[in-house]
Amino acid sequence: MAFELNEARAAIRPLHRTPEPETLAPLVATAQLGASEYAQITERARHLLDALRDAQTDGWVNQFLQEYRLGTEEGTALLSLAEAFLRVPDPETADMLIADKLGDADWRAHKGQSASLLVNSATWGLVLGKAMVGDQASGALRGLVARAGEPFVRQGVGAAMRLMGQVFVMGRTIEEAMKRMEGRDHRGFTASFDMLGEAARTTPDAQRYFDAYRCAIAAVGKNADRGHSISVKLSALHPRYETAKAATCVPELTEMLITLARQAAGAGVQLTVDAEEAARLEMSLDIIEAASRDPQLKGWDGLGMAVQAYTKRARPVIAWADALGRETGRIMQVRLVKGAYWDSEIKWAQERGLSDYPVFTRKAATDVSYLSCAKDMLAASNIRPAFATHNAMTVATILEWAGNSRDFEFQRLHGMGRGLFEKLVSQQGYHCRIYAPVGGHRDLLAYLVRRLLENGANSSFVHQLADADISEEELLADPVEKVMAVGGTRHPAIRLPAELFEPERPNSGGIDLDDADILAGMAAAVATPVPIPAVDAASVAAAITAATDAFPRWSATPVTERAACLVRLADLLEEHKPQLMAIAVQEAKKTIPDALSEVREAIDFCRYYAARAISDLEPIDLPGPTGERNVLRMEAKGVWAAIAPWNFPLAIFLGQVTAALVTGNTVVAKPAPQTPDIARYAVQLAYQAGIPNGVLQLVTGGGDIGAALTGDTRISGVVFTGSVATAKAIARNLLIDDDRPLVPLIAETGGLNAMIVDSTALSEQVVRDVIVSGFQSAGQRCSALRLLLLQEEIAESTLEMLAGAMDALVIGDPSDPVTDIGPVIDQAAYDRLMAYRAANAVRIVHTLDVPAGGLFVPPTVIRLDSLDDINTEWFGPIVHVVTWQAGRLEETIKQVNAKGFGLTMGLHSRIARVSDLVEASAHVGNLYINRSMIGAVVGSQPFGGEGLSGTGPKAGGPHYLYRFCAERTTSVDTTSSGGNASLLSLED
Repeated sequence: MAFELNEARAAIRPLHRTPEPETLAPLVATAQLGASEYAQITERARHLLDALRDAQTDGWVNQFLQEYRLGTEEGTALLSLAEAFLRVPDPETADMLIADKLGDADWRAHKGQSASLLVNSATWGLVLGKAMVGDQASGALRGLVARAGEPFVRQGVGAAMRLMGQVFVMGRTIEEAMKRMEGRDHRGFTASFDMLGEAARTTPDAQRYFDAYRCAIAAVGKNADRGHSISVKLSALHPRYETAKAATCVPELTEMLITLARQAAGAGVQLTVDAEEAARLEMSLDIIEAASRDPQLKGWDGLGMAVQAYTKRARPVIAWADALGRETGRIMQVRLVKGAYWDSEIKWAQERGLSDYPVFTRKAATDVSYLSCAKDMLAASNIRPAFATHNAMTVATILEWAGNSRDFEFQRLHGMGRGLFEKLVSQQGYHCRIYAPVGGHRDLLAYLVRRLLENGANSSFVHQLADADISEEELLADPVEKVMAVGGTRHPAIRLPAELFEPERPNSGGIDLDDADILAGMAAAVATPVPIPAVDAASVAAAITAATDAFPRWSATPVTERAACLVRLADLLEEHKPQLMAIAVQEAKKTIPDALSEVREAIDFCRYYAARAISDLEPIDLPGPTGERNVLRMEAKGVWAAIAPWNFPLAIFLGQVTAALVTGNTVVAKPAPQTPDIARYAVQLAYQAGIPNGVLQLVTGGGDIGAALTGDTRISGVVFTGSVATAKAIARNLLIDDDRPLVPLIAETGGLNAMIVDSTALSEQVVRDVIVSGFQSAGQRCSALRLLLLQEEIAESTLEMLAGAMDALVIGDPSDPVTDIGPVIDQAAYDRLMAYRAANAVRIVHTLDVPAGGLFVPPTVIRLDSLDDINTEWFGPIVHVVTWQAGRLEETIKQVNAKGFGLTMGLHSRIARVSDLVEASAHVGNLYINRSMIGAVVGSQPFGGEGLSGTGPKAGGPHYLYRFCAERTTSVDTTSSGGNASLLSLED
């Protein structure tokens, strides 16, 4: 069925979050096979299987999958080593990496077992590595290694890694790749060369990729008759290829794609735009459509695009490509692939609390989608199909449906699927293209690992083929039948994002800010003024009196009823999310994503503490001698003062308040003087949720109000988040009156938070996490990165990339979706930070220009000579850098510990033993490994520090509520009136 272009585009968007059964139903109907058709297809597939098996004796990758199964210790170790080894510049760290990855695996069991010289050569390198670091090597082998020394082993392992890279990378340069394509192994095949690499982090990176694509087109164009093509990755051409930046990145990428396409058209080279993450699909379609309408490309049939079958929108995208070809008078080259970001798509949807997944959760569902799309492509009038697959059953099905047609091609990854297409190409006239990565092995081994994991996963055809335990019938099973057998349902092990924390509680709902229409709606919503209710108490004294009077009744209220109030409050927060986000943006100067995270965290606190209260506050029967009953009860303490900060004026405010309330206490809450309105709005919602007015009282003002509140002897506990100085002042205030009972203080303060980076880390990941940890929220988070500790050998290159990534940041109005970093909270904070920058001007290694006017502190990197140069937390977008020498990690950690803070720490390393060392020796409340240091999730990452960073217990953790309680034990002698009924009732 042919669609008009606008109609086809409109059909794409609704399927993004559609439930799996609903999406699959029409796909199943299209892909379903009749009995005789299935019999013919399976017969053909068996012949293809035979060819694949015959090729295993020649195919290094097939033998690798057999020799080092990815589910084994050796397979995992080899992948981990390959991902990092070649980028490590210093021998000491390289030796540590070898020891870490090879030390526990049994490489000798693989020695000489493979028919492949390459596999055995790689294995010998690994055996030598094991001999260096393991305990079980023979005396002769250990002696050889001892005489040759560690450099000998290091070179052997390096050679093994480079051999692995050669299998998956067609060439280090486009010229080398083209020459290799002329070899005997590739006779009859064409290639689609990809100048592969990670997504661009900086504008110079993007320019280098653009230049590489231009050079590749020119090189391929010199021999255009050979039929090779180029694949282009849009995220490699722009450092901010994001929905929020669409107004700038889409036009810029369109211009770049048109430039490449014009060059390709002039050279007679096909150009295909690769598919990427689901969040970028709509932008990519805009860019492809704009390029296809370029007048200079009219009539050129070489423009192509890839479509990922694992996405729920794949089939309407195929229809859109056909409609675009028809409207622009061309044949669109369309490559159908399974998809390369499945695990990431699942995780992103869960983290963001979205309604459903953009991808299918079962492999069989993806296979059904692939077949449905393939049938549509074969029937389309304005598409030339390319089917990228290594699955014999899929190939056989396409051949059956295509009949005698040869007007399509198959594609396979370089290094994968050898034997599947050779006879089809040489004997039957079909066309097959090899997707061929081009680039240096040092940079592309991360790609190798991704491809091995994607195509070597237990559920994939390539891996199953290498598994002798999987029968031919299983390999050739009809995916439609598999899907129908489970009713098209989602995989039971993959919960919907809303169900992530079930059965304890629902996850807070997110908003898909990668949807341009939704983002525009939220931008309008956060710019709208919100009426603020008047809920302030008349005075501190009056508030404490009201809370004191309300305490007896509230503390006697069953915990289930108190918890129900919190659950209703969470539901109201969900309902009022746009208004709360608007206040957070307008009052607290938060960006739209930060405002959303703030509201979601507040919701999670309410639901988490409600659930924990029901499970944790029930009386506990304790053991004892016969004739005695011992019970431990958790009781409320009285009136609590809750003093919240301005940087999380809703989440921390409500986290404090709800924890105290659900444990039966009453609360006098004081928000920061900079952010009273969002507290007022939240308190009004709490009243609507059923929390009595006297139980929760709000007082607003500055430090004098806080001092009056904590100084009142009727206060039975204080929960505080803020500066160390204020926490100490509160502690002193609680001790002024000698006759006052000892009052518990729960304090969470800041930290001199460090991120340690060794030379095994991937620079692109490090830079991404430094940007997020150090500069998001203008650095105004307790957990924010303050001190970046880089191993000397990688310091300069990391700082260069960091500078480029900083240059791509947008500083401005927090209500504007394009903004990454807004202003700091007030004039006092601005003045303090700017004075510090001025005093350290000679140490600034990179900073940014900021808009004139407003309280914008430029994101800044300051280079220090040593850790002795900093002892204070600077609460803003300032990251300090210190280098450390290889072999001195333990000393570096001790120096950080000696600062006395202990809130968060980050670590970037691929060495598990380094992670173990840091975990064991770092005195911090929250350690984040190979990720950013901010954004602790309630119930998953309980948050709080030690030392100068707080008292504990951790907010959002299982021990938090106990601190708000008085523990009371009752012991009853049940024999006091005579006899022991429990003993007397015993029978022989």
